[in-house]
Formats: sequence, C-alpha cells, structure tokens
Amino acid sequence: MALDQSALNDLLDAMRAGGNLDVMREAMELVLQALVDAEATQAVGAERYERSAERKTHRNGNRSRLLSTKAGDVELQIPKLRQGAFLPTLLEPRRRIDKALWGVIMEAFIHGVSTRSVDDLVQALGITSGVSKSTVSRICSELDSVVAEFRSRPLGHVEFPYVFVDATYVKAHEGATVVSKAIVIATGVTASGEREVLGLDVGDSEDGAFWTAFLRSLRARGLKGVRLVISDAHQGIREAVSSVMIGSAWQRCRVHFMRNVLARVPKGSAEMVAAAIRTIFAQPDQESVAEQLDKVAAMLGRQFPEVERMLREAGTDVTAFAAFPREHWKKIWSTNPLERVNLEIKRRANVIGIFPNELGVLRIAGCVLIEVHDEWAAAERRYLSEGSMAKLYETEQDALEAKEVGAKAALLAS
Repeated sequence: MALDQSALNDLLDAMRAGGNLDVMREAMELVLQALVDAEATQAVGAERYERSAERKTHRNGNRSRLLSTKAGDVELQIPKLRQGAFLPTLLEPRRRIDKALWGVIMEAFIHGVSTRSVDDLVQALGITSGVSKSTVSRICSELDSVVAEFRSRPLGHVEFPYVFVDATYVKAHEGATVVSKAIVIATGVTASGEREVLGLDVGDSEDGAFWTAFLRSLRARGLKGVRLVISDAHQGIREAVSSVMIGSAWQRCRVHFMRNVLARVPKGSAEMVAAAIRTIFAQPDQESVAEQLDKVAAMLGRQFPEVERMLREAGTDVTAFAAFPREHWKKIWSTNPLERVNLEIKRRANVIGIFPNELGVLRIAGCVLIEVHDEWAAAERRYLSEGSMAKLYETEQDALEAKEVGAKAALLAS
C-alpha cells in the first residue's frame, strides 16, 4: 500500500505545528483512501495501468462515498469496475432500516429527547461513536425521498381483489406533548395471488375522515378490482369502505370480533362460547355458514343475550368471506396476514420508545414496509395459488352470465 509521500509530509508538518481536528480528518482520509485503493487492486488483480496476466477486470472511474469517522466526515473515491461490483470492506453496507434508525437517533438529539433514552437506543444499535450533523441530514433526506416515492408509486399495474387494512400504535412528540399515533397499513393480494404493500399513513385511526382520505389516496394511485376489504371494526372504516370502495364487500376480522365477544363473557364460559362460534367458520359453504351462525346465536342467546345481539348485528360482516372461494377463507377472514408486519414495526419502534415527530414514524414504518414488500416480491411461493385465484374470477363470470340470462328471459317473457 503506497501513500502519497508529498501529502504525508504536508500532514506531518501540520501536526507538528499543532494541527487541529481538520488535519486529523485529512490524515484519516488519506489512510482510508489508500486502504480502498489497495483492496481494489486485489479485486482487479493489477495496479492502475499495470499489464498483468492475473488481471480480472479494469477500473472504470470512481464514485464518491461519504464515511463518518470520529475525526469527522471523510469523502472517499470508490473505484468502479467494468465487470462486477466493488465495495471495500470498511464500507459495510447498511440496510435501509438501520439507516432509518440512525437518522431517528440524531433527530432525537435535535428535538430534545432524554439523553438516557438516546443512549439506550445507541447501545441497542451497537453504535459506539457519534455521527456528524451533515451525515444525519444526508441519511434522513435520502430515506425520506425513498419512502415518499414508495408511498406514491402507481398501483394500476394489476387488480387487487383482496385488500387488508390494519393499524398499529406508537408514541410520538407533538409539540410539547406525547401522543398516540396510528400507523395505518394497506396490503393487497394481486389477481395472480401475490402480495404487495399498497400504502402507509400516520394519523388518528378513529377519525372517519382520515380513513376516507387514506382509501381515496389508494384509489387515486390506481387501486382497482377490489372485491373484499378486510379490517378491524375501527370507527369510520366501514363508512369509508362503502363510500370509497364502491362495489367491494367488507370482512370484519374474526379474531378481533372474537376478542370483543369474549370480553362480554365470564372467564369460566369463555372457552365454551369460543368453541361454539368457531363452528360457524368450520362449515363447507356459504349457506351452511349463515345457518350455523343463526343456530349458534340462538343457542348462546339463552345464557348470553349480549353475545346473541353481537352475532346477529355483525353476522353479515364477519362472514363476508364465505362468498369467495373456500381455498381463500383462512387467508381472508382476518387481518392475521398483517400481524407479522405490525410486529416488525413495533419491534423497531420499541427500541426508540417515543418518536421525535410524525416524520420519524413515517421514516421507520416506511423503511420496514419497503423491506417487507421486497421480501414478498422475491418469495418463491404465492400467497394464494393461481388456480384458486382463477376460481374467484370464474365465479364472478358465472354470476355475470347468469344475470344476463335472467335479464334476457325476463325480456322475452314480457
């Protein structure tokens, strides 16, 4: 590894004269650049302009890369290769979510989050040295633009017959107070059975206007072909679905519904009531599901009239899944497919505790969802098979043809 002797001499003279931190930063930059060049030589198999039988490829210019050190930010020139990729080991790539957490840490300093909380977060991430404000600004701006692009990307490339919507809650600063913020997520199953993350927003999940605006934003981006929306019974969401997702059915999450029911039942009777309600979802077809719900409601009503009332009022919504292919039932009768996503967001959020602002919430949640979206895109298996998805559209085509035949028959009869 050869260093520029003239540059070394200049730095030594400056250090002897009592050089400041800028001198140390320049020295660090010189040494690190030499390490990068040495590693590039090994990857290429030859020095610059060297003729060698062991050469594997050629250099093709450089790209700048900013690296944070204890002496400050240093700018390195990373060689580009004509064939293959090169990234020096001292620049270990970070995942998007790691960058996001790093950015939130620095925002926490800026917004006055307690030192203890920030120290805990730093230790959880394994970061033992500080980073400069310029690095924070660069990381945050890069992530915010990526998340914004992901949240606004078009959705009109395919139909999404099934859409799942759910919310998870975190704490964030709003001025001088700490409030609960809902992270609302929408995912969808495509016409070919694959999953995608559709949208993300942060706000008050109990506000009907918020739900309406969120669903409208999905529509505006091209969401189409929605047959069923699956969600919990958040206040205002049913009205938003009926006004925005015209022609779509709504499936109330059976897991959340069961929790609501069991909250009205003595603990000693909870298992018996749960077992009875589960028989509704074990039926073979739509007619049997409706009949069993009526029987279970009547049976439980003798002892628990409140449970009967809840079953009858929510019957249509909690059994909407039965109008779709049976192979899909277990995947569409609850929001459970979103649980792993919510848990991952909560795991990241729990490290932070209280977010400095709403933008920090969007940054973390957005980066998690980008990674989830990428994982689903690379998955070997579809969420729902192509064959079962074909049944969904065959059923609709049969119903359409039957409707047309009925209309013609009525016309002839008249």
